[in-house]
Amino acid sequence: MSEEIFDVVNERDEVVASSPRSEVHRLGLLHRAVHVLVFNSRGHLFLQKRSMLKDSCPGLWDSSASGHLDRGEDYDACAVRELREEIGLTIPSPPRRLFKIDACPETGNEFVWIYECTAEGPFELHPEEIERGEWFSKDAVTRWIQEKPEDFAGAFPLLWSRWLQPGNRS
Repeated sequence: MSEEIFDVVNERDEVVASSPRSEVHRLGLLHRAVHVLVFNSRGHLFLQKRSMLKDSCPGLWDSSASGHLDRGEDYDACAVRELREEIGLTIPSPPRRLFKIDACPETGNEFVWIYECTAEGPFELHPEEIERGEWFSKDAVTRWIQEKPEDFAGAFPLLWSRWLQPGNRS
C-alpha cells in the first residue's frame, strides 16, 4: 500500500504543498486533521483505545474517530470518512462542526476541526486502528483526564478542555 499524501498548510491553514505522511511528521510540517465525538442518547461519549499497531500514541485513549485529511480532502468529508473507516458508522451528511483548534505541539502541528454526532452503536471497530471502545459519562472523562492525562493521545485532553468551555458544544 502506498504512503498517504497530506496537504501541507501555512499558519493560516492554507494549502501550500503536499508531502508523504512520514515526511510531514518527521519535519513537523503543519497539516490538517479531524476529531469526531460520538455521544449516545444518554449523553455518554464513545472513546476508542488506539491499536498497538498505530505509529503514534499506540494503546492510548482518543476521540470516537479521528484522522488526517488526505490531499485535496476537506474537513467535512474527512469526518464522514473517518467515522465510516474507524467505527463503521455511516452518516448521510457531515456531523456538526463545533470548533477549530489551531496547529500547536499538543495537536502534532495539526489544524483540527472538532465535530460531534449522536449514535447508539454497536460499532464495527477497525482492528488495525482500534483495540477497543467504551462509553463514558462526561464527568468520568473529565475526572480521568485530571487524574491520568498520560492515558490519552496528545490532542484529546486539549480538545476535551475546549469542549467543556461554554459555547463550544451543543
